[in-house]
Amino acid sequence: MEFEGRKRIKMHLDIAPLIDIVFLLLIFFMLTANFIMQPGIKITLPQAVTARPMGEKNITVFISRENEIYLDDNKISINKLKDVLEEKLKSSRKKTVVLKADEKIDLGLAVKVMDMAKQANAEGVVISTQIKDKVSSEDFDSGVSMLESGR
Repeated sequence: MEFEGRKRIKMHLDIAPLIDIVFLLLIFFMLTANFIMQPGIKITLPQAVTARPMGEKNITVFISRENEIYLDDNKISINKLKDVLEEKLKSSRKKTVVLKADEKIDLGLAVKVMDMAKQANAEGVVISTQIKDKVSSEDFDSGVSMLESGR
């Protein structure tokens, strides 16, 4: 008596459509990532060799080249800055104000904004700079990357 063996069914999974979808998703994400622009105010930060990145989200005051003041991307007048900063600092966990000012602004305006931040009970005022790649002898005469006051 001869038994007929079980026929093995060969299954084949075609992964070509899966690869097509993965490549389409990859192309989609690559294209959309290139068009994402960081919203905000157009400023050129001064450069410093000793700059270091800040990790946490802080209250940020921008001063543009045209001497316009922005508080967290909202334009604000110098007269209302102290009051709005006081409100934001009361509700904020971190009481540090970051000043991002264009390198061509009037120094007096930057000092006025820093003074208003301190009057609004900020624990510290940090001046934001851009990290400079190359080190030269002129860099050591220029200033520091961050200026912290009130600590």
